[in-house]
Amino acid sequence: MPRRSTSELIADQLREAIMYGSLAPGDQLGETELAGRLGVSRGPLREAMQRLVQEGLLRSERHRGLFVRDLAPEDVRDIYTARLAVERTACELIMHGNRGEAVARLTAALQGLVDAAATADRDAMSDADQVFHQTLVSCSGNTRLERMAQTLLVETRMCLTVMQDVYPEPSELVEEHQRILDAITDGDEELLLRLIRSHMLDTAARINGG
Repeated sequence: MPRRSTSELIADQLREAIMYGSLAPGDQLGETELAGRLGVSRGPLREAMQRLVQEGLLRSERHRGLFVRDLAPEDVRDIYTARLAVERTACELIMHGNRGEAVARLTAALQGLVDAAATADRDAMSDADQVFHQTLVSCSGNTRLERMAQTLLVETRMCLTVMQDVYPEPSELVEEHQRILDAITDGDEELLLRLIRSHMLDTAARINGG
């Protein structure tokens, strides 16, 4: 397998470990130990870690090494402000593009959230929540927005530990996303943009205890 493909696969593994807390904020990444754990050579591992440094998921400290980035309250605000910019633009493109396809795909994504909410499993709900928003951005048809959203959604999952105590009730989470889908279905762009804004800013405030 080409080295670049290997490094991309390793980067995916590292992102998932960061998303789900196997690599927690503040953890140091030792090349030798991590290469052994993943069963990979240090060359592509180093490339993968540098990719995550560029994405802002890891931070480099001179003479100390690489660490999973901690998320301060201002980081949480920045993440959701950036997500608002990406998803607002995606919504505008959807409303002036193939809205029917978006409704069909988001209806399926919402059902996944409904199913997860029925279990009251916070991890499953977070996964389904993420799928809904990934689908929303994907429906815009803009691949650059999708790439931007992917990194932001990984950072969102890094907030998971904090969010557990303040995560919306299952019915509330479903209702928030149902309103977004309804606005798209009804062609109400003004309402849709207002809902996306409140969804992002309210969530950031909730995480930060505001």
